[in-house]
Amino acid sequence: MTRKLGIGAAAIGALILTAGLAMGAVNVKTYPTATFSGASVTLTNGNFSGLGSVPASATLTVTGEATYTCTNQGGNAAPGQNPVPAQSGSSGPVDLGNADHNGRGTISGLTASVTAPPTPTAQQVGCGGGGSTKWTVTLDSLTATAAQLVITQGGSTIFCRNYTVGGPSIGTAC
Repeated sequence: MTRKLGIGAAAIGALILTAGLAMGAVNVKTYPTATFSGASVTLTNGNFSGLGSVPASATLTVTGEATYTCTNQGGNAAPGQNPVPAQSGSSGPVDLGNADHNGRGTISGLTASVTAPPTPTAQQVGCGGGGSTKWTVTLDSLTATAAQLVITQGGSTIFCRNYTVGGPSIGTAC
């Protein structure tokens, strides 16, 4: 009886080890390319193999900044001096389709965008006037400046890549 339990445990252990090795064998056929456009980042042309039949998902998270225009009581507008961090955005997990395609997964058209933060104070934006509250602050622009792609499978991160605006289009490893 003890021997049968030992053999059963060894078989289960081998199965778990094999599954773990299969997830570790991800092969990047084509790195996803990031395109920065205003408040959004879009990833295209990502192609992965060796994912096996366990569904894998990708999440794109984007960070950036917001710029503001300051208008004084006389109606004169001037650009704010300090960009303010925008609220990050996420694509949410998106299935790569590998479970239905013999372990191959793709990323095509995965997009995430930053959004405006709660309206900052005139002092935070750098309107001038020694922290005067007599300025009206108006959103001027939102710009995505960085993005991170994370691919997970079975609750574990199996691939991660960082992208920056103006940086290499294939990104850098996390």
